[in-house]
Amino acid sequence: MEETTSSKLIVFDASKRELFNISNGLKSMNKKLRSAWKVVSNKEDITLDKLSLARVYVICGPREKFTATEFETFQKYLSIGGSLLVMMGEGGETKYDTNINYLLEQFGIMVNSDAVVRTSYYKYYHPKEALVANGVLNRGIAVAAGKGLLTSSEDSNNLQALSFVYPYGATLNVAKPSIAVLSSGSVSFPLNRPVCAFYSSPKSKGRMVVCGSAHMFSDQYIDKEENSKIFEVVMQFLTTDDLKLNTIDADDPEISDYNELPEVAKLADAPKACLQESDDIPRDFTRLFDTKLFALDTSLVTPALKAYDLLNTSHEQLGVITPQFETPLPPLQPAVIPPQFRELPAPSLDLFDLDEQFSTEKVRLAQITNKCGDDDLEYYVRECGDILGVAKNLAPDSRDAKHILEYILAQVTEFKKLNQDNDQLFG
Repeated sequence: MEETTSSKLIVFDASKRELFNISNGLKSMNKKLRSAWKVVSNKEDITLDKLSLARVYVICGPREKFTATEFETFQKYLSIGGSLLVMMGEGGETKYDTNINYLLEQFGIMVNSDAVVRTSYYKYYHPKEALVANGVLNRGIAVAAGKGLLTSSEDSNNLQALSFVYPYGATLNVAKPSIAVLSSGSVSFPLNRPVCAFYSSPKSKGRMVVCGSAHMFSDQYIDKEENSKIFEVVMQFLTTDDLKLNTIDADDPEISDYNELPEVAKLADAPKACLQESDDIPRDFTRLFDTKLFALDTSLVTPALKAYDLLNTSHEQLGVITPQFETPLPPLQPAVIPPQFRELPAPSLDLFDLDEQFSTEKVRLAQITNKCGDDDLEYYVRECGDILGVAKNLAPDSRDAKHILEYILAQVTEFKKLNQDNDQLFG
């Protein structure tokens, strides 16, 4: 348990064909985390030995099923004080072809197979890029994001004034012991449904955060609105004990019931859905027509002619008034609204750390030396091998610390042999 709580390692799972990883879609997140954490990716099987070394284990949009052994491993990982961040997307398990809900339901959370859509256009073109301005369910989140001090006299509306973009995400079902902290707001549909939930183990320091949108913290949206502040709050909850949630909001969050609408198109194809009971049809079907509603006759011509005498108006044929135009043919303009074309986005460029790219080998070695401790010897040797260009001289499957040290020792031995031969020639 001490290894997990004191570790400075954040591991991103890449064994289930995740939607995003640290080299594709999560580069901005990786850059934010590297200032204080070591970030690596795991492409191998999930075992407790690997999880126990990680302070936070991130699962971002898995697209394969987990095994029963892996679910047991996650439960043991949370019981020893580990932290788990799970992010899904619209369609839930049905679209992603995974079974992550089997793990989440044991903690009172389930990702629904739906999508959050904004019902009115504002700032973002796509309806599934939902801008939520009143979706904070717990005032502790707003306080941690720097939106005010948590006092009894503060207005809750001011504390919850935290807007975020929720793109291509699904809703959650949240029950105790988990706590819903963010919702879809009052403008999106489904209305006021949880989209982010926190879980804290009462017996250990194990914690878990479930977010219904994997795009929310991706490179395209993490810097939009206040998504980056929400990500900082999530990491604060997973790695420290400083975040204090409001107990009143946690016990009674302002969320609406989840109601499913019938599929109108499918009901319309069913014959019985369109039939209803009526009166018996008479033998004379002409009685079913009401001819008084619409008729063409000359019954009103005589009263109209008498109206001229009553009004003392002459009865004559109306003349045609010839119009006089100032211009022979007035300009014609089509009565349509011109289309508004969406501007093309800027070309997507890879994000590079300029300090890392242009620093000298001595500076980069000094940085990795200051970052690592005695327990990080394996990681330290591999990074130094990459900086000195040793790793590229080895086979891809032989780039661990042992082979790197063996290669360096062989080079030093050859160097000593050359110097010894020179000493004998000029001695």
